[in-house]
Formats: sequence, C-alpha cells, structure tokens
Amino acid sequence: MNLNVYTPEGAASTSKNYAIPEFEGDKGLKALRQVVLAYLANRRQGTSSTKTHSTVSGTGKKPFRQKGTGRARQGSLTANQHYHGSVAHGPQPRDWSQKIQKKLRRLALRRALYDRAVAGEIDVIEKWEVAEAKTKRFNSVVENIAPAGRLLLVDDSWSDGTALAARNIARLTLTEADSLNALDLCDYHRIIISEKGIEKLLSRANGGEAQ
Repeated sequence: MNLNVYTPEGAASTSKNYAIPEFEGDKGLKALRQVVLAYLANRRQGTSSTKTHSTVSGTGKKPFRQKGTGRARQGSLTANQHYHGSVAHGPQPRDWSQKIQKKLRRLALRRALYDRAVAGEIDVIEKWEVAEAKTKRFNSVVENIAPAGRLLLVDDSWSDGTALAARNIARLTLTEADSLNALDLCDYHRIIISEKGIEKLLSRANGGEAQ
C-alpha cells in the first residue's frame, strides 16, 4: 500500500509502497472493537465508592417511637431515604480490567493500521530531526504535513531534544512504535510515523515481535 513520504523538513517527497496487511470486508472489525473496548476498560480506575448502611456515619438509635406519631415508621436516620443517609445499591470499588489475547490484539492492530492507511490518514516522515530543538521549528515541520487536527507522532525511539521541542504543542502526542496499539491508531485525526518506526510497527503487526 502506498503512503506519502515526507522529508525531515516536512516537504512532500515521494510515494512509497509498504507491506501493510490488507483485509476484505468486515474481517477484523469485531476484534478491533473488542480490543478498543478492553483498552478503555483497562484505563478505568475502579475507585468509585459509596457508603452503605453499615459504613455511613450516624447513630443507630431509633429516631422516634414506632406508633402514635402519625409518621411513617423509621428504624434509623442512616437509612438511604434520609438526608446524609446511606446509598442503596451504589457503586463500590471494582476491577474493570480485561485480558486481551495476543492474537486478538495483533489482529486489531493490523485492522486499525489498514483502515487508517486506506483513509489516507497515515503519513511517513523520513526521520524526526530538526536543526535545533525549538518548539517553533518542530511545529513548522508538523504543520507542513498536517496543519490541523490532533496528531499522533510515532518513532522507533525519541531523542530528548525532539521530545522537548514537541511537548508544549497541545495537539501532538508522541509515542514509540513498540508501544503503539489499536486504540492509539483509532484515537487521532492523523498519524505521522518515521520510516524506522513504520518498519518496527509492520514487524509487530506481522508477528515479528511481542505484542
């Protein structure tokens, strides 16, 4: 599949063919959906907590006598129907994490990579390198390729100077090809990846490295 390849200055240079896995029809879409939902679930902290009748602070004394007041009988002011009382059936801390099989994760990565490439939303840059590690200079390179939208920039490894130059640009997120996943590929308007980065990513997608 052909992708646009840009020079380190962001000028369009050539179109190059890459061995991106191809799919027919809906193959892999269910796996992609399942894996994306699992990644989102794994981000959840699971720390939501409400106080039950046994944990809410308050007296257990009966507020008034059972009969003769003309009011509904009450056994405790800490019951859930009272102000500052307990919460009935409220959320409690839990583990939301889901396990993802290696083959399923790889299939989802391949499908996400294919879909974004077909949509023309993946570009390649020869290498991430600026003459000086300045935010303005780095931003001009990125704007030459994609002037708008949230961008995911990928490299095989980031140098300290380049990472510092990019960190104050709000629409940019930097990641390495080893840690790129299907959710990352779905979550941004455009992906710009270095030649070394896409080689490593394609190796992962084809089973060359651990997922």
